Amino acid sequence: MIYNDEYETMPREALEAIQLRRLRNTLERVYATVPFYRRKFEKAGIKPDDIKSLEDMQKLPFTTKQDLRDNYPFGLFAVPLSQIVRIHASSGTTGKPTVVGYTKRDIQIWSELMARALAAAGATKSDIIHNAYGYGLFTGGLGVHYGAETLGASVIPVSGGNTRRQIMIMKDFKPTVLTCTPSYSLHLWKVAQEMGVDFKRDLSIRVGIFGAEPWSEKMRQDIEEKLGIDAVDIYGLSEIMGPGVAIECIEAKNGLHIFEDHFIPEIIDPNTGEVLPPGTPGELVLTTITKEGIPLIRYRTRDISTLYREPCKCGRTMVRMARVTGRTDDMLIVRGVNVFPSQIESVLMEHEGVAPHYVIIVDRERALDVLEVRVEVTEELFSDQVRKLQELEKKIEKNIKETLGISCKVKLVEPKSIERSMGKAKRVIDKREL
Repeated sequence: MIYNDEYETMPREALEAIQLRRLRNTLERVYATVPFYRRKFEKAGIKPDDIKSLEDMQKLPFTTKQDLRDNYPFGLFAVPLSQIVRIHASSGTTGKPTVVGYTKRDIQIWSELMARALAAAGATKSDIIHNAYGYGLFTGGLGVHYGAETLGASVIPVSGGNTRRQIMIMKDFKPTVLTCTPSYSLHLWKVAQEMGVDFKRDLSIRVGIFGAEPWSEKMRQDIEEKLGIDAVDIYGLSEIMGPGVAIECIEAKNGLHIFEDHFIPEIIDPNTGEVLPPGTPGELVLTTITKEGIPLIRYRTRDISTLYREPCKCGRTMVRMARVTGRTDDMLIVRGVNVFPSQIESVLMEHEGVAPHYVIIVDRERALDVLEVRVEVTEELFSDQVRKLQELEKKIEKNIKETLGISCKVKLVEPKSIERSMGKAKRVIDKREL
């Protein structure tokens, strides 16, 4: 379902005219109100008036996560704190947290975009949405919540954790839409099995909207088969807004539609910063063109994706981004080979009996990098003969070597032995940095 016909199906020429107008307004505003941007523009020898077309955006400097940390907490805000009605922040696990502020209008826009996103996934005002994203400083829970209310749907603000209680609520309240991380959806399925609850038979979920961590097409197939639902990918990041920057449509499930009337996307070479043509993979860069609280110009997301401009059968005219395959700062370089966790996950999910819970450990022995993958298997497989487990380990090692061109040690471990997370799954432990 298309929530907003005016913008989501707008001819490209008209959409780009709106983008340019909103971009120029945003540039003028940050130049006047955010000292950081004024200094950055002056250093680059550019002023807002120099941007005459969308192509001229390439003249603008990038904004990075480090810039947000360097201006912690409120240095990038474009309005006084008296106009900020909500503040979100990252966990700060890798440094100072990144802080974002929202005006009342920002919240209204975010709510509408999340309503658009939910509608694209097939949700309507008749649905009951089981929202298992975390509430709090993390943007996921409240983003979905406000979008569901704007759509007119009923929302269950269950948040993360207490999984057995969540299964009980799903059975009793009969929600029809599930929102959470993809890894947590499979954890819900596993716990439901332990409780004697069959997702397909006993629950009413028909679609799941999953994001906040990279996941593969193989994992989508696994979720859809086990839960008996349609699994739709959603994309967002707190620095730009939160969830609802882009989403797959349920009709195609082939790339995420970016809401370009609010965000201008680019793909760049992560090493040179050069803008790449459509269809070429690289780092996603986003510019906000309607945010009041903390507008960001050419923000380097570090997410690896590809932009596609071909028409979609759903009728939306906005550009689509490919599923995020990893991050430039999550990329592992092991003995000169670039490795993303999602690549390893794709190999793991090809093998029957292997669960989607894994951790990649990189260490250094005798000055050489060594890679180990620990992955859970089902109880049935783990209780099988040791020889059978060893054979499967060797088979996976061989497939990873053939697919990625790198040797690694695979260790199959018992169910529930890998630490669970209610938010983003921690996939990599790099001991070389310790």
